[in-house]
Amino acid sequence: MIRIVCIGKIKENAMTALIDEYLKRINGFMKITVEELAESKIKDDSSEAMIEKIKHDESQRILSKLSASDKVIALDIQGKQLDSTDFSKQVIEACDTTRKDVVFIIGGSYGYTDEVRSRADYRVSFSMMTFPHQLMRLILAEQLYRALMISGNRSYHK
Repeated sequence: MIRIVCIGKIKENAMTALIDEYLKRINGFMKITVEELAESKIKDDSSEAMIEKIKHDESQRILSKLSASDKVIALDIQGKQLDSTDFSKQVIEACDTTRKDVVFIIGGSYGYTDEVRSRADYRVSFSMMTFPHQLMRLILAEQLYRALMISGNRSYHK
């Protein structure tokens, strides 16, 4: 099973519909779920200390959703950049070798702590650019579907 653990909720109906379409497609191959965790509220003029506290709090919520047997793949700008074929290999290998779930993590607006990075079995970066969390969730869902198509030698990925 694949789980996506993420901070924040999708607010736009069109974005939700697109993500749901990819999740439905993925569910045709394997079970996938999304666990949305509360996003901490922050003011635009918050201090660096307040931002660090929020990052810590959100990271603790993420870590609380992980078990020792989960294979954790963190989406991280500092992670390894892969093409779609290599990402497919990583996903399929993780699904084949894990004892429990393969969990993808999407952090909050300020990222997450080194404790989350340390817990990750693998860190992947989809780009050096920063994306809104809603868009990143859509990109992840599409790339997971693409990974399944690649692994099954289906034509979608071309």
